[in-house]
Amino acid sequence: MTLIIVLKWLVKEGEAIVMSSDSRVTAGPVAYEIRKIYPIILKTEDKEVPLAIAGGAGEATVIKQSYRLCEKILTELALKEWKGQTPTFEQFEDAVYQVESALIKRLRELREQSLKPDFNMILASVSPQGKASIYMFDNNGLAEPVHDNPGFALIGTGFVTGGNLLLRLLGYSAEESYILDLGLLSAFIIDVVSEVDPAVGPFVGESYFMRIENGEIRLGPLKIEALKEYKQKIPIRKDVLQRIWKLLDILGEEEIRKIIEELEKRIRAENKY
Repeated sequence: MTLIIVLKWLVKEGEAIVMSSDSRVTAGPVAYEIRKIYPIILKTEDKEVPLAIAGGAGEATVIKQSYRLCEKILTELALKEWKGQTPTFEQFEDAVYQVESALIKRLRELREQSLKPDFNMILASVSPQGKASIYMFDNNGLAEPVHDNPGFALIGTGFVTGGNLLLRLLGYSAEESYILDLGLLSAFIIDVVSEVDPAVGPFVGESYFMRIENGEIRLGPLKIEALKEYKQKIPIRKDVLQRIWKLLDILGEEEIRKIIEELEKRIRAENKY
């Protein structure tokens, strides 16, 4: 199985999205690595136009078919209706409904053949106006928008074994995401969940960032330099969290709260918070 995390990130030029995944697939007693995030890009003679990012958990064959279906629908719309551009928020919403109809039909056909594949998918995009869209597709192919509430999505076995719990425990909020490094947050959650869920592999760098940069939509993978930095920081952050928990028992909650509040005052004065 897997763990895929998508977070909405407030940046200087609007909303952005980060999609991260482990890369482990289990088939019975066998586990192997595979990439699970699929960037959808319209390629023309003179440029590449980012359209969306897809991530899936479940039956590998069905997931790959779903990626191709999403790519076909989005690229056809981009060429015929979107003037070769990244879709607006409303255009992407309409495209999602087309994807939903096609997935419902495909999954129904499989069930009629007595096949019940495990399937979940996330499809996300950022409009040229800086509005993020995040949709979760369930086992029936139905899409649910989650970009406004709760502002994130998790799928795969890792959701059950701690991904959702950690995200909420660490206090992720789309409204305050501008002060966070969501790439590091995603990597941390995947790594920690992989320690307790054998079906989830450690974070090995599969992460894509879609945002507006200098007025243009950008979509790209995590750079190797950032991966190295994250892998160095993750054990340090685990150590800090564990030591704070011990200090809470030694000094008490109010004393630690006062120390944290003093730190927050200092960084607010330095315009870092």
